[in-house]
Amino acid sequence: MKKLNLVFLNTEGKSVTLALNDPVEPADPAAIKAAMNTIIAQNVFVSKGGDLTEIKSARISESNTTPIDLGV
Repeated sequence: MKKLNLVFLNTEGKSVTLALNDPVEPADPAAIKAAMNTIIAQNVFVSKGGDLTEIKSARISESNTTPIDLGV
């Protein structure tokens, strides 16, 4: 499964990651940056370390899960 990870800094300067499933590819950096700025401006999310204050990074990650047959 692929995820778009939006990484912000909060009031304490700590990283906060918001993960979104099944991102559109290819990624549109301008649209992602605009969305992240909107999240900050509208103060939509709050972390333990305070409000989100700035953009740190964005990335797409992929994880693979392989079930193990335990014969149960």
